[in-house]
Amino acid sequence: MSRNLLIKLSIFLLLLGIGLHNPVQAAGSSKEDIKKAEVSVDQAIDFASKGNLTEAEKSYEQFNKTWRLIEEGIKADSTTAYRDIESNMGKVVYAFTIKKQDQVMTALRDLKAVNEKMASGGYPKESGFKKEDISLDDFIVLLQETKKEISEQNQREALKGIKRASDSWLSVEGVVVAQSASVYSDSERDLVTIQAMLSSNPPNYIEAKRTIDKMVNYLTPLAEKSQYTYWDAAMILIREGLEALLVVIALMSFVKKSGAGKGRAWILSGVISGLGVSVILALIVKFVISSGAFGNNNALIGGWTGVFAAVMLLYMSYWLHSQSNIADWNRYIREKSQTALTTGKLISLGVLAFLAVFREGTETVLFYVGMASQIKIQSLLIGFLIGAALLGILAYLMIFVGLKLPLRPFFMVSSIIVFYLCIKFTGMGIHSLQLAGLIQTTNSESIPSIEFFALYPSWESTIPQVILVIGAAIILLTKNIKNQKLITEKSN
Repeated sequence: MSRNLLIKLSIFLLLLGIGLHNPVQAAGSSKEDIKKAEVSVDQAIDFASKGNLTEAEKSYEQFNKTWRLIEEGIKADSTTAYRDIESNMGKVVYAFTIKKQDQVMTALRDLKAVNEKMASGGYPKESGFKKEDISLDDFIVLLQETKKEISEQNQREALKGIKRASDSWLSVEGVVVAQSASVYSDSERDLVTIQAMLSSNPPNYIEAKRTIDKMVNYLTPLAEKSQYTYWDAAMILIREGLEALLVVIALMSFVKKSGAGKGRAWILSGVISGLGVSVILALIVKFVISSGAFGNNNALIGGWTGVFAAVMLLYMSYWLHSQSNIADWNRYIREKSQTALTTGKLISLGVLAFLAVFREGTETVLFYVGMASQIKIQSLLIGFLIGAALLGILAYLMIFVGLKLPLRPFFMVSSIIVFYLCIKFTGMGIHSLQLAGLIQTTNSESIPSIEFFALYPSWESTIPQVILVIGAAIILLTKNIKNQKLITEKSN
């Protein structure tokens, strides 16, 4: 094995992010499809002009149902037309919600106008998929549309709606996390919860509707903010970079204690590769395929990266704990007197650093991309520099304190930190895979939601974390019993 492993892993993850995106192409003529669907809009306008909003809404719902069957064809033909039609549909839904005839008429006529423009060839043919990122207001409209389908107990369309919201979450999460880490965490949890409620047999429409109402209530105040400060930008880097920093610092302190000079180079290579791939991937998302299109794939990449990192952290934690016995450590160093650490372990240190930085780095860069349009560039740069400086100071203090610790406490503290990160990465990884729909979700009100441990109210993410804790307790207990027996035997 060689350093090429890190490069290959970087390329693989990058290709995964691009390759997973494969929009479905709809058959048939998109122009003819929209002409047929527009009949329902004409009927809705006719009813609305007579003040019969109930029948007008029913006619619009017929258009909405037809639209769900033809939208992929429209999207493939013209992404601009797709965006404009979706945007105007959101305005129609809102107008019916507030039940004002003049606004309903205006929204329906605007929708009719863009439909006619599409049908007459007014939109240019566009190749590829680059839908504009949606705003937080648009995201809330998606939730309200999904709520409407839930109210009508339309499971299929409700699931489609919450899936669109989940895929679009990446467009708005930067705006959310810049204002409230707790709301960000609650949103990701609730998106998974709603999917689970709607997927159950029978669907739990009452709780799903209640959860969407809760999401709308805590997201709406955040949508009103239009400008961010340098401190908002700084907090994103500090909050997201801290976990990756804990992993890297633990690894750096460890190789320093072990005297493995090459280990530092491997770790730095992993950090640089992770940062580089994160930036490249974020640029591709911003300028090639859009956050909305990449949403599901981002959850898959974040999920698998988190799971792989958790497995490596588990091994690292166990290994660090096993070396906390000074005699065992001295014997290990004597056996590895030439290199202190085997080549395989050096490579694994670099890969672990890459996974930790890539997972957190991608999220951080995408957060900044999401809030870039709502903050002055000067404030964004100042915030980034402040965050980086504070992380640098924290890193220095952690390394300094770590190297001052005696051997046994150093290994004990390091193993606890790494094991904590293992538990958290496990929860985050599985939760991301649930968000992507790869793993089912079984909700439980008896499981608390604790952000510090990435504990979510689902059995699929909680059980592996509990198994890790129980396993660790058994290992510690077994080792303690063996040590007590050795002490007893020596005293006898």
